[in-house]
Amino acid sequence: MTPARPVALVSHGTSSPRGRTAVAALMDAVAARMPGRRVVSGFVDVQQPDLATTLARASSAVVVPLLLSGGYHVHVDMRQAVASADRAAGPALLAAALGPDDRLVDLLSSRLKEAGVGGDDAVVLGAAGSSDERAVADCRDMASRLSSALGSRVDCGFISASGPRLADAVRHARAHHPARRVAVAAYLLAPGYFAELAAACGADVVSEPLLRDDAPTPQSLVDIVLDRCAAVEREADDHVGGVRAVADRELAAALS
Repeated sequence: MTPARPVALVSHGTSSPRGRTAVAALMDAVAARMPGRRVVSGFVDVQQPDLATTLARASSAVVVPLLLSGGYHVHVDMRQAVASADRAAGPALLAAALGPDDRLVDLLSSRLKEAGVGGDDAVVLGAAGSSDERAVADCRDMASRLSSALGSRVDCGFISASGPRLADAVRHARAHHPARRVAVAAYLLAPGYFAELAAACGADVVSEPLLRDDAPTPQSLVDIVLDRCAAVEREADDHVGGVRAVADRELAAALS
């Protein structure tokens, strides 16, 4: 029986102690749901080990980005690292980012409720931002899904790299809803620098990130990680099965 691949959980990395605690708890929660499988960690910035080092230690791993959107880090950094990994034990696999996903919408809604946000408040989705249009599209998708869940318009504002900037989106919401509070649903994985910037954007209320260092890891987030891992493994198995089927047909034809 072929041994299960290692799983590499790769996050952005942060210098925030609170952020590190929250992300480490997510990694531990995922490992606890995958008994018998080797689960390792890696980072694309700030922290070590970097992804290249992680894959040198677990070359055939399933790499699961602990990132909310599929931007540059996923499509370029991680893809290049996976393509360059040692294939002696088999090729590494790259799973999709965590979002968009309706379970993240549910978690965003819960964070808003915890912050005291109600139906009379205008809501803006506050995302980190990216120069990669694919990541921007993912965030706008999440804003649309959150709008459907809340039953009211949710615009998207970005903290960095793309527009509109979050502070501008908050001002726009306040101008259009002068009698209502403006709340930001922080579409951020964990506490850290971007969460601090979101808190200073000028909104009346800013929800906590999806992960908190003072609360248990949401199991729905663990479920998403497991689903991303399983999906890319199924895709790889289907590809191998398809290649074998073609080879078998060609061999049968050659022998007939």
